[in-house]
Amino acid sequence: TWRYFQDKKRVADYVLAFNSPTVTGTDEIAHSKRTLFQQNLEQEGLQIETEDCQRIHFVKIHVPVPVLAQYCEFMKIKMPMRKLANQDKIMMRDFSIQSKVGRMLCWPLRSFTRIDQDAFTSPEYRLLYEYSRNKPYLFDDHDPNFFTPNIRIAVVNFILNRTSCGENPEEKKDIGIRRLVEDRVYVDAYPLHDGCIGRKSRCQRMLLLQEWASISKCIKQQPLDHIKEYFGVNIAMYFAWLDFYTHMLIPTAIAGLIAFFYGLLTYANNRISLEICNHNSTIMCPQCDERCDYWYLNSTCNISKLAHIFDNDMTIFFSIFMSIWATIYLEMWKRYSSKIQHRWGITEYSSKVEPPRPQYLAQLRDSKKKTFNIVTGTQEPSPSFWTKKLPCFVCSYSVIFLFILVTIAAAFGIIVYRMSLNTSRNIFGVRDSPLWEVIIFPATTAIMNLLVSTILAYIYKYVAVYMTNVEYRRTQTEYNESLNLKIYLFEFANYYSSIFYIALVKGKSPGYPGKHIRILGLRQEECSPGGCLMELCIQLAIIMIGKQAIAAVKEILIPFLLQKFKELRSGFGTDEEGSDNDEQLIPYNQWAKDFNLISWNDRSLFKEYLKMVIQYGFVTIFVVAFPLGPLFALLNNVMETRLDAKKFLLYYKRAVPQRVRDLGIWYNIMHVVGKLAVITSACIISFSSNFIPRLMYKLEVGTDRGFVNHTLSYFNVSYFEPYVAPRTSKFTDVTICRYSDYRSPSGHEQQHELTSIYWQILAVRLAFIVIYQNLVSFMQIVLAWAIPDVPEWLRDQIKQERYLTNEHIIEQGKLAKPFNATPASNSDEGNEIDLNRRSIPSTKCEVMTSAREPPKASKMLKNKASEEKIDTLLSKSQIPIIDLAHCGK
Repeated sequence: TWRYFQDKKRVADYVLAFNSPTVTGTDEIAHSKRTLFQQNLEQEGLQIETEDCQRIHFVKIHVPVPVLAQYCEFMKIKMPMRKLANQDKIMMRDFSIQSKVGRMLCWPLRSFTRIDQDAFTSPEYRLLYEYSRNKPYLFDDHDPNFFTPNIRIAVVNFILNRTSCGENPEEKKDIGIRRLVEDRVYVDAYPLHDGCIGRKSRCQRMLLLQEWASISKCIKQQPLDHIKEYFGVNIAMYFAWLDFYTHMLIPTAIAGLIAFFYGLLTYANNRISLEICNHNSTIMCPQCDERCDYWYLNSTCNISKLAHIFDNDMTIFFSIFMSIWATIYLEMWKRYSSKIQHRWGITEYSSKVEPPRPQYLAQLRDSKKKTFNIVTGTQEPSPSFWTKKLPCFVCSYSVIFLFILVTIAAAFGIIVYRMSLNTSRNIFGVRDSPLWEVIIFPATTAIMNLLVSTILAYIYKYVAVYMTNVEYRRTQTEYNESLNLKIYLFEFANYYSSIFYIALVKGKSPGYPGKHIRILGLRQEECSPGGCLMELCIQLAIIMIGKQAIAAVKEILIPFLLQKFKELRSGFGTDEEGSDNDEQLIPYNQWAKDFNLISWNDRSLFKEYLKMVIQYGFVTIFVVAFPLGPLFALLNNVMETRLDAKKFLLYYKRAVPQRVRDLGIWYNIMHVVGKLAVITSACIISFSSNFIPRLMYKLEVGTDRGFVNHTLSYFNVSYFEPYVAPRTSKFTDVTICRYSDYRSPSGHEQQHELTSIYWQILAVRLAFIVIYQNLVSFMQIVLAWAIPDVPEWLRDQIKQERYLTNEHIIEQGKLAKPFNATPASNSDEGNEIDLNRRSIPSTKCEVMTSAREPPKASKMLKNKASEEKIDTLLSKSQIPIIDLAHCGK
């Protein structure tokens, strides 16, 4: 009874909440808008009941079955068909991830990973077909459970987003519930969970919380079909992808551990480390001006051993493996998702089928240009490409790229700040302070970077939304993907710019002790004694491990605090005790309890995708520098899946089900990131590691003995620039110091000039990048060609299903008997909308050619005389009825 109308028969499919009115002019305007909006909802056929409370009033909405049937047909929703006679002969296969990865790697653990079949029963196999009231012989629409709760919610949400609240329905500002919530006409609008959380609760929400969202079930399979039935396809698709991605990280984690342990087992006998440790007399040049002293090369002995763990002979093989893995992962996801798409009836779903956004139609209300939608077969308003669409697109992305440049400039400003700190510490003599080295210097730069990135991200979010609103995006899917791309481009620059700097720029051309290259008069940063690759490894480790650990805590803590804050502010949530068995009794209904939860919006799932795709960039683009990255990503994702599930079930309002065919723009982003990872890995191996110089030295000399001395140049300290040489030094009688570069020694006829060895190594480095990139890209192309997007057995199954469906339709068409198109429902008795008749083709044409919304239910009411007249005209016409569906042409 918590979710029903007062008659205890009609379920509340959706709830609108608004504050108790006070005597102000603003409240009068809001009241008039609410009244008009709810009247329009009733004209659409929805049933409304108001529940008055002390502070918050709730408007319960129920959608009758005739309206459900009408809108399911318009929205082209695929529904389960009646069981056909020969459908059991169709060969079916399980699409679970265990059939691919689990059987090969986890077969001993199948009993532990298998989902509880008693709790989550497998759904009965049914063919799916686009719902039509003209074909009642295909559907069991008289079954009271035929229209599931997620379909009811989707239909109500569709109507709410396209209903006007003003006198002029063409006004953009007067269309849709979102606008009313933004204007505070309504406080919130949300569907209801199917029950509360409690020990004795037997609802689907509680079952998912216990058997799916529990951390103790983290190694279990996910009940994807049940997730889809509760949350909708969009959220179920996210969890299906996250599950697949997590399983695919297993081989990469194993490969990373092999590369790590290889470096760990060989670091003690590494020739480079041994030479560095044995160079007791090699004096290196100062690393900063005036305040820095000379130092012995063997002081970096331990750091060089640590660097070998991540920069060894296995690095290049691990890099190639990861590049190939990225291709296999994407191709296998397409193959895996094709089975999910078929099972959920979204294989042929296209954004072209999705009705236009009300805001899009409002933008084009004065447009006279029409285009033919080849999918729906209708004429739709369309913006002019040259005068409207192209200028808005150019303006939008020009602003976006301007902000990206600002982000890069901010990163450059941090670099200049770091160089200025290096100069200031030389002036004030804090070079040897452990407090400065360990805490102050990293902390100040990190805090500045955090503040700048946070401020820019906050501003950028509003700019991205505004720029996307300017664009002419036809559907909500196109709008969301455009907005997602803009925000990802910004986050890409925000997250990766400093890492790209360390990997590809820092320490690559600092000059030499006699003449350092400076920026704004400041000496460039040089790599640490362990090398830039070691510094990059540390940076990635801190970002991946630290941020993922913080995100895991925030995953539950922040939603919990927000939910409790809303509960206290709303006045609901005081439990009462006093029952005989000491159980807590909730003194309010489901709509009041859900009101305290965090509101769900389109950006909620975007944050989860963004977090994982950013992680995917770390795993692929920079994995050469941190082979343990896939392992930490795997451990994080195992927990992430269950934490996300718990968060959605406990702290968020129930999400509105949405249809999506795949990952949308996120798949394209990961595809581009995979290509970028190949180039980045080649550059890191070429310029940030010692692989190329050591390989050339070994080919020339026959051994790598003496390689360290080969990489160090000689510098006479008498050639120091003014104010560069150490003011005071603990070294005496220093005439020559060494530095890492290939330059002629001081006193040479071409002193301090780059030697021919440098240019040879540079040529080989560039050649390696070209060869590596083309070789790996060729392997990726071959793998993409060799792995079909859809399994052969699934193609055959789809053909068999289509054949059986067409044969059944043809057989029923031969009978050509009148039929009753209205599904029966006990909860909709007394409904005044009469659709208990054959669907009139002309009415359907009117619906499809409007390109805005289906006709209001009141307009669908026809008297019997009109129906008989139309039937007479149709019987005399020689045009088949089925052709009338294409009248939009």
